[in-house]
Amino acid sequence: MKTLIRGGRIIDPASGTDALLEILIDGSRIAAIAPRIDAPEASIIDASRLVVAPGFIDMHVHLREPGQEYKETIATGTRAAAAGGFTSVCAMPNTSPPNDRRGATEEILARAAATAAVNVFPIGALTLGLRGLEPADYRAQLEAGVVAFSDDGRCIQDARIMRRAVEEIRALGSLITDHCEDAALAAGGVVHAGEAARRLNLRGIPAEAEEAMVRRDIDLAESLDARLHIAHLSTRGAVRLVREAKGRGAKITAEATPHHLVLDDSALTSPDTRFKVNPPLRSVEDVRALVEAVRDGTIDAVATDHAPHSPAEKAEPFDRAPFGMVGLETAVAVLLDRLVHRGVISLSRLVEMLSAGPARILGLTDKGRIAPGADADLTLFDPESKFTVDAAAFQSKGRNTPFEGWRLKGRPAMTIVGGRVAFPFIP
Repeated sequence: MKTLIRGGRIIDPASGTDALLEILIDGSRIAAIAPRIDAPEASIIDASRLVVAPGFIDMHVHLREPGQEYKETIATGTRAAAAGGFTSVCAMPNTSPPNDRRGATEEILARAAATAAVNVFPIGALTLGLRGLEPADYRAQLEAGVVAFSDDGRCIQDARIMRRAVEEIRALGSLITDHCEDAALAAGGVVHAGEAARRLNLRGIPAEAEEAMVRRDIDLAESLDARLHIAHLSTRGAVRLVREAKGRGAKITAEATPHHLVLDDSALTSPDTRFKVNPPLRSVEDVRALVEAVRDGTIDAVATDHAPHSPAEKAEPFDRAPFGMVGLETAVAVLLDRLVHRGVISLSRLVEMLSAGPARILGLTDKGRIAPGADADLTLFDPESKFTVDAAAFQSKGRNTPFEGWRLKGRPAMTIVGGRVAFPFIP
């Protein structure tokens, strides 16, 4: 089956393309790109007034399945991804049981093959049970299909174990995506150690808790000439450490979330658990540093850290409610509205951080670009469309968004995965 996308503005940072071009899809691959394509047998997608970008990739998503299906499933989470313009998501390993072995990875991929609306790439656990004590079998997990390794929100505290993991994963040519947090410094904290913590009488998580581990793990990776990806940067000190490491030639990459780029801890006007996330919303100065890191390339990718929880869990008192926000269905719109339309970054830079950047970090050579022979994963979005965020209309089971009621400009219009339209949903 052939499909011709006509009339769209093609933005492909991987090739430096920004032009009105047509794209011919043949099956699951891109067949041709040109100013005009004659394909009378192809079905037509009218992309007039739309931007056509390489399929967006979210490196940091919690799909919750298996074991926590009351929060999210692969089916609902990937429908949320498709509605949010993402063609691929990386599933974090904090499922129940954790994805710490070959069989767990194979089960996730089998469930995804049966129910997923977009591509699912599992991330394997660094240690058995995510306990930070005993390394998992990295080779077996890679053979089963993981694309990287992480203990997600449970940063390995023992430097010897972390060093061994870095060394073994480097030898296998893979990657660690690293939640950096010193547990002793963060112990008991629920918000950033700043003005909001004092005003609401909540225990704070100091910036040093993140920065201490960013420094340690960059040192370990650099000494072993290993690749390391820092997840959800949130502090100016951590930004500085990443920037300096890159300047020395270290193989360090980093991501930031939409909520850390547009919200600071002043958003916590009350103990509203929709704003409880780890790392916490930081200071205005931290947000400015993150935005500058996006502008200058220190940050390579944007990832949502989509973390759905049940309404009952988020209804608990602030100090007992779980950390996390949903983000798949708001990320693109929030970033378009608050960064692109306000002139903070260019449209091409945003597309790069959502497509070419993640694809390069993860080694997904057939994704993150628009080129003949590449996978026909494409995100079409309308940068001018206005709407109001309504969590009740989400595809995700999660409703725990800090952006409820926000009026935004720009939103996904169509998501194409492997040549098929994954969104809008066809009954």
